[in-house]
Amino acid sequence: MNFTPIGLQVPTLLLPRTSIDLTQWAVVACDQYTSQPDYWARVEALVGNAPSTLRLILPEAYLGAADEAQRIAAIHEAMHHYLADRTLEPQSPTLVLVERETARGRTRRGLIAALDLEHYDFNPGAKTLIRPTEGTILERLPPRVRVREHAPLELPHVMVLIDDPECSVIDPLFTEPLEKLYDAPLMLDSGRVRGWRLDHPLMIQWVVEQLMRLAEPALFNDRYGMTDEPVLLYAMGDGNHSFATAKILWEQLKRTASDPVAIMHHPARHALVELVNLHDEGLEFEAIHRIVFNIDPGRLLEAMATFCTAQGSRLTVIDHASWAATHQAWQEMQQPDRHVIAFTSQRHHGILLIEQPRLTLPVASLQAFLDQYLENRPDVRLDYIHGEDTLEQLSAQPDNIGFYLPALAKNDFFRTVIRDGALPRKTFSMGEADEKRFYLECRRIV
Repeated sequence: MNFTPIGLQVPTLLLPRTSIDLTQWAVVACDQYTSQPDYWARVEALVGNAPSTLRLILPEAYLGAADEAQRIAAIHEAMHHYLADRTLEPQSPTLVLVERETARGRTRRGLIAALDLEHYDFNPGAKTLIRPTEGTILERLPPRVRVREHAPLELPHVMVLIDDPECSVIDPLFTEPLEKLYDAPLMLDSGRVRGWRLDHPLMIQWVVEQLMRLAEPALFNDRYGMTDEPVLLYAMGDGNHSFATAKILWEQLKRTASDPVAIMHHPARHALVELVNLHDEGLEFEAIHRIVFNIDPGRLLEAMATFCTAQGSRLTVIDHASWAATHQAWQEMQQPDRHVIAFTSQRHHGILLIEQPRLTLPVASLQAFLDQYLENRPDVRLDYIHGEDTLEQLSAQPDNIGFYLPALAKNDFFRTVIRDGALPRKTFSMGEADEKRFYLECRRIV
């Protein structure tokens, strides 16, 4: 069931059979806990030999490992096995209404649907109906391509935002009497997830009509103070690189198809996502911090000062005796005309004060420097960290330095993307690591 003008498809899903323990089945998005292999070891111990989406994904903590190719082959084998033994059972076409409780007491609402990759372009400057909100790191795509290109299934950790301040698309559906598909606690104290079948034609029509209203060109332009601006209806929240991977493989399929008309009905044309309203009360934007491994922190800060000078800015390093004092100073020094970034390492804590910044966001100033500084340093590694505790723990290890960044104001999110294009990569996070989407539903892509 396709609604092509708004890029929406009501998907045919596969769900684990009712006898399967969903707490063992559902695992967090593969791009979380990338510098914490101990987390994934705990997941492995909890799952054991039970059916689990752990067998269907490649946690990025293991990217580049010596057994990466074997892991990917095992993923494909597990997918075929789960289809053959009916671990996964096909459903009639349906949307899924989702309610996610987090361990922090938040409740986030969403809607599982499939989006049309014909309406998406991750290249800079693209003005498509579906757009990335941060720069796509091309070097992160090949391993994801290797997982997906021979896979019979996709699992979504992609969360896509809609700008619906009146909460007209998703929230009204929770007043309807719907069939519950699942209700289960998530592993490692990560909250709970519930899902309901949404397949009644009138309810689907409601969703479509409300999305079409948001996508009406005149109203869209009026809302953001624009003129003749192409409509942005869906903005990537989480999982941009997974969605970009789906796009790459879809374009490859089209190029090699013997029948260019028939290929347009291929299931790989669409990708499974969870739609989330930007204005959902349970959705919080969290900062994504940076940590640099295997580096001399002092020399890095000296190089950053030189970089800022070349950019026409001035960097001042303000030392503090502890991370607690640094964090307090960081909060007190925030002003709109300068960038304030906290840093911490094993022996050095303080504030980076950037005056006359050339770029709009603190994260943009920091990332521009790190991109240049790390370009010819293959032994140095940069990672993106969710949560202050993890940042502090990893930064306390020798030859590491961590940078603490502010969260993005979500109410300006769509307007910023429309006016300025994609944000610097890893600018924001929709919640902490354990609040991310957990894999549960599957869909055939062959």
